[in-house]
Amino acid sequence: MKKYYRRIRDLREDRDWTQTQIAEMLHVTQKVYSNYETGRTLVPSDILIELADIHGTSMDYLAERTDSPYFEKISYFSGDIRQSVTSLSDTDQP
Repeated sequence: MKKYYRRIRDLREDRDWTQTQIAEMLHVTQKVYSNYETGRTLVPSDILIELADIHGTSMDYLAERTDSPYFEKISYFSGDIRQSVTSLSDTDQP
């Protein structure tokens, strides 16, 4: 994973929370959490999920797969596929 530790630090600092406060939410020690933020220790996936939930952001944002900390609504069907599906006759549909 990329530099996720910068994002978790920045999100914490944006809320003026201490490492101790976040550590308590995650049920880990402040030292363990500090190691997550500095990149000395890899953050387990279950902790990353909790961090995303705590900060109201996505795993994609933490992993630097997007620069938007907010959820983006994604359409799973492109316009061409949607048009093809809706143009099927009733007998063609399952």
